[in-house]
Amino acid sequence: MMKTVLYTFVFLLGSAFAKAQTPTLQEVEKILGFEEYLGYVKQFHPIVKQAELVLTEGQANVLKARGGFDPKLVADYSRKDFKDLEYYDILDAKLKIPTWYGIELKAGFERNEGVFLNPERNVPEEGLFAAGVSIDIAQGLWINDRMATLRKAKFFRQQTQADRDLLVNQVIYDASLAYFNWLQAYQDAITFEQFVSNAQLRYDGIQKGVEVGENAAIDATEALISLQNRQLSLEQAQVTLFNAGMRLSNFLWLNSNTPLELEDNVIPNLNIKSEVDISLQIAGQSLETFTIGNHPKLQSLNLKLEGLQVDRTLKANKLLPKLKLEYNFLTSTPDIGNSFLANQYKGGVNFSFPLFLRKERGDLKLSKLKIRDAELDLIATETNIQNSVKAIYQELDSYTRQNTLITDIVTNYQVLLTGEERKFELGESSIFLVNSREKSLIDAYLKRNKTQNGFLKAKAKLFKSIGVRPVL
Repeated sequence: MMKTVLYTFVFLLGSAFAKAQTPTLQEVEKILGFEEYLGYVKQFHPIVKQAELVLTEGQANVLKARGGFDPKLVADYSRKDFKDLEYYDILDAKLKIPTWYGIELKAGFERNEGVFLNPERNVPEEGLFAAGVSIDIAQGLWINDRMATLRKAKFFRQQTQADRDLLVNQVIYDASLAYFNWLQAYQDAITFEQFVSNAQLRYDGIQKGVEVGENAAIDATEALISLQNRQLSLEQAQVTLFNAGMRLSNFLWLNSNTPLELEDNVIPNLNIKSEVDISLQIAGQSLETFTIGNHPKLQSLNLKLEGLQVDRTLKANKLLPKLKLEYNFLTSTPDIGNSFLANQYKGGVNFSFPLFLRKERGDLKLSKLKIRDAELDLIATETNIQNSVKAIYQELDSYTRQNTLITDIVTNYQVLLTGEERKFELGESSIFLVNSREKSLIDAYLKRNKTQNGFLKAKAKLFKSIGVRPVL
């Protein structure tokens, strides 16, 4: 009778530990929620800060390209004096204002004097003023290097926005996987912790039975081996948990220069399902509402393609001859409005054209090849994204069913263990069978943790695959 009462007390107490939802160690621990964790990542992670620099780079490129249209002041002054004789004194100053369609406005002042001055440089004593324009008639009229550079810079600025979103998206995805792995490692550790307590109680009860002659020594040995196996598994799980915490710490920063280390008393949120969708901005997202055109990767590739098309247009324009017309009104009295007369001018025509155009035709062919390569890359990427998103939704549906099944399996294994413990109390079973049932229950717990982790990782993959633009 004493043996039956002792075993009943031990097994009931052990089962209570096995079924406990909150381990004793959690009583003094702090919970780091998933949403709070991602808040630290978004605000302080160095790569997120680095992603902001990409936007600045795009803006700097636009500023640089606009510099091609800045007005330019040019002055050329030269003088020669030898043996008290002024050979020449030449001043030629110009203001050039580039405009969009191959037109350049010009204004200039020229004052020259000297004994040995080239006759073509003779100007009135007070100097000569000029105002005019130069126009590219063929090559450079509708597009030129300055125009193409600015257009491509604007596309690049928009592309950097998409690339920045992709970079931040990747950081949050990697950070989410680290959190989910840390969560699984913690769940595994507390599972083994619970069953170590159970095995310890069982061993203590059987050992007392041996001491009073109610149990065989072999039963105590069997219970001890079970306890040691549970302790070994717990030790290994704690190492895995520590390593997972260290990997999680890689994403925790106080600022962009100060990394944080996860404290020992910080634990993950076990009820994470309620905040995952909101934190990853995928709440309410479905395959039917997914719009692939909004994906930042496709937008980046489209903007790259538009930049290449600008380059192709420029290369095609290079096939035209260079023909520049220039006309300048001349006057020595610019303060008098009607002094700019049509018969007082300086003008010219500049023409050049390579006979074979081998360089130009080669450049155009290369630009077309780059465009075709970008188009194929765009098509392949779009297909990959569509198939990936479809596969992930199927995976999520499967994990939902798996989680239901594994929960039922855990419940059924718990029933089997409870039944085996009852039979052992009645002397109809052995400690070996009880340990075997308990091992199966532990494996089911671990499989449940792994399945839940797979479900959460699929959520993170969905976040990455649909290209969510993180709100920082």
